[in-house]
Amino acid sequence: MLDVAPSVSAAEPIASKPVVSVKGVTHRYGAALALDNLSLDVPSGRMVGIIGPDGVGKSTLMALIAGSRQIQQGKVFALDGDMADARHRRDACPRIAYMPQGLGKNLYLELSVQENVDFMARLFGLSAGERSVKVKELLDATGLGPFPDRPAGKLSGGMKQKVGLCGALVHEPDLLILDEPTTGVDPLSRRQFWALIDDIRAGRPSMSVIISTAYMDEAQQWDWIVAMDAGKVLATGTPAELMARTGTSDLEKCFIQLLPEEKRAGHVDLTIPPRPEGKKEIAIDAKGLTRRFGDFVAVDHVTLTIERGEIFGFLGSNGCGKSTTMKMLTGLLPPTEGTATIFGQSVEAGSLEVRNTIGYMTQAFSLYGELTLRQNLWLDAKLYHIPDAKAKERIDELVEKFGLGPYMDALAGDLPMGLRQRLSLAVAVLHGPPLLILDEPTSGVDPVARDSFWVLLIDLSRNQGVTIFVTTHFMNEAMRCDRISLMNAGKVLACDAPQKLIEERRAATLEEAFIGYMEDAVGAGAEGKSEAVAKSASEGPKEKAPAHLSGLALRIGRMLAYSSNETMQILRDPVRLAFAFVGSALLMLVFGFGITTDVEHVRYASFDHDQSYESRTYLELFRGTPRYFTETPPIESAEEGLRRLQSDDISLILEIPPRFGHDLRKGKPPEVSADVDGANTFRGETVSQYVQGVQMNGLRDPGNGMDLKPPKYFADFEDRYMYNPTFESIYSIVPSVPPMLLVLIPAILMAIAVVREKELGSIINFYVTPTGRIEYLLGKQLPYIAIGMINYFILTAMVIIIFGVPLKGSFLMLTLITLLYVTTTTGIGLVVSTFVSSQVAAVFITSILTLVPTIQFSGLTQPVSTLAGHAKIIGTIWPTAYYMHAGKGVFTKGLGPDLLMEDVIFLACCIPILWFVSTLALAKQEK
Repeated sequence: MLDVAPSVSAAEPIASKPVVSVKGVTHRYGAALALDNLSLDVPSGRMVGIIGPDGVGKSTLMALIAGSRQIQQGKVFALDGDMADARHRRDACPRIAYMPQGLGKNLYLELSVQENVDFMARLFGLSAGERSVKVKELLDATGLGPFPDRPAGKLSGGMKQKVGLCGALVHEPDLLILDEPTTGVDPLSRRQFWALIDDIRAGRPSMSVIISTAYMDEAQQWDWIVAMDAGKVLATGTPAELMARTGTSDLEKCFIQLLPEEKRAGHVDLTIPPRPEGKKEIAIDAKGLTRRFGDFVAVDHVTLTIERGEIFGFLGSNGCGKSTTMKMLTGLLPPTEGTATIFGQSVEAGSLEVRNTIGYMTQAFSLYGELTLRQNLWLDAKLYHIPDAKAKERIDELVEKFGLGPYMDALAGDLPMGLRQRLSLAVAVLHGPPLLILDEPTSGVDPVARDSFWVLLIDLSRNQGVTIFVTTHFMNEAMRCDRISLMNAGKVLACDAPQKLIEERRAATLEEAFIGYMEDAVGAGAEGKSEAVAKSASEGPKEKAPAHLSGLALRIGRMLAYSSNETMQILRDPVRLAFAFVGSALLMLVFGFGITTDVEHVRYASFDHDQSYESRTYLELFRGTPRYFTETPPIESAEEGLRRLQSDDISLILEIPPRFGHDLRKGKPPEVSADVDGANTFRGETVSQYVQGVQMNGLRDPGNGMDLKPPKYFADFEDRYMYNPTFESIYSIVPSVPPMLLVLIPAILMAIAVVREKELGSIINFYVTPTGRIEYLLGKQLPYIAIGMINYFILTAMVIIIFGVPLKGSFLMLTLITLLYVTTTTGIGLVVSTFVSSQVAAVFITSILTLVPTIQFSGLTQPVSTLAGHAKIIGTIWPTAYYMHAGKGVFTKGLGPDLLMEDVIFLACCIPILWFVSTLALAKQEK
């Protein structure tokens, strides 16, 4: 490794006190080592670039500096304090701005541009007056002024990064940390982004900026560079010094020279041989391809002709229609207008023949990380129905050509980025396609691996005649293509050899030519944009803004900011909105009508062997109880009776034996066989009791016509039921459904709300802002408490109106208890969310955790007081048991406040306990 001591130019000496000082930091993710005893001092007041490919520890280092990630080993000092100290992090947060890696990762896609920036301003305590001034100023400065109401999810990549930058700068930080802010962003948007940073720094020269990037050309313009590899610092210094010490002319070559010898062994400057002469065959022929989505035109009459064996580059601004065009060319998406052929064969959506001629490699690694390289290759061979002998020969050939031999039994997910790309390419060409489509294949790959990858592409093109269709944002890669097309707003602006496009624009580089074409297309020059940005940044606010919020007002403001944020997301997400309200009403109908303990209209059939007056009179007893028994055609044989029982046609057979009437007249005890379907034991036992009751009441009735002698002794029993005189289960079951739904749905929604932020990455706003745990949790919880209460009113109305169950007790008391109950159930969701990191896990765990004890131990099927052992303990501490008692009691028994105070007290005690557990479990930093 080349030893380059940290240094800066003589004209700009390092400040005596660095803005960031890292001492012996080591960080691991399981067995993977991200940072290896790294030490670094970052000068203040500079544009400092951290360069290196994906996986070398750049993002981990920046997250540690920003305070969003927990320090495992070593020391990190930023802004004159230890970032391991929670008190210093709390004080330093308002002075640090952090943009994580990923397009719009810290944004809320359902919120508009203005709402996203305003939300960040609220978290940092800006008052309403300050926000109106500052947000408008930043949107105007970034060129987002005309789009304040556009949802972030509908922005291009460059615009998302601008919104993220506005959110980061809204509180005027002293340290700005940008983690690969322009990865995947087109050159024009990149230049506008950095022009904005330069203009802001001109107004605030003391602000320090730390940026990581994979684009060496943009890093070459910065003040100071940190080159990293394998979790260590290779060298630090100004770009000019590093290039002078390595004897190179640009930063990319400089970085290659800084790498350890074993990593750059065999690397040579890449040269592109000319295409072989001969007859040219058309590989792709697209004429007037157009694709509309409603009124939006994504691709507008694109015409392209690409020859066999050509390396064709597809460049364009973010959101210009490149991906849509690629999908139409591969048959994944039908065009609205126009035609396309691949090697003379018409492209039709879903055509397997077309797909067999194409090898496709996505930008993100899309193979199976839990499988080995060998297993991934064989799986792809099976998917393309390649015979085993031919597949083995082809795999061996590719393994040797791509240098994968030593890694065949390693898991694909454990490979470094360069080897992953080689494996992805091997899988894409395994079935021998004549056309290869590559979507930004070298994004995040180090320069050495990137050149090795292109060596393989050149071999495929020049020696095997494979047509290569590649998208990229690296201009040095675009220069390696035979021809490139430039696209903007769905239209192809130009298509020719890279050098010819440069000459046509009279530009010095392809990037300048690209930017020139884009600026002409959007009707604005770069100078005009830069001047507008500079003017807006230098003018500053037009009026003096009010002072920042502080103290209790600041904490309440942050909590309400999260509440309003969550409310807007729910209202704009039709899936969550439907689940929150329609789901509750639908389940109320299903459970209310579907769950019943009533046994009525039992279908029965008679098997009368006697056919006497007495037997017919006996069967008439059952016909006289239509509420409980429904007669079906009689049975002619025992086999028929068994068959009808098995098919669920009937549930009861009344078999009357021969001589039934004779025995009855002679005073002998008559016998009747009642065969009951006992598959459902509860229903079977109830039917049996019904039969006995009908027989007992009917036989002792003097008016039955059977001339029976009355028994010597008998007693009359008349049942009277308190609170439910008709003894219908609807009056018991229906009031029990809301307690189930108000624990299930609010808890699931609450858990998903927090876990969703973890999955999307927007929880980084909680990590890097002064927001406290309880402010965050309560802010997220309030909208779901409101949803729960709205559901309560809806469900109560359904119970009364649709099911006809009267409310006998105090509605106000039940509403108070419901408020406590919903706060408790959403608190359960909060607790779950702090322990899981995926929405799928949150749904499953919350469903099981809420439904099982609710059904078994809350008094739904039997009173809690009748439970024993562990079941009674669970029932005694489960909140639903208390709300079940209150809900059923108010509806069926008319319980007053004095008999409901135990429920109120218990639920009120649950709330602070759940808040405490959630606050304790919610980490303020990632691990």
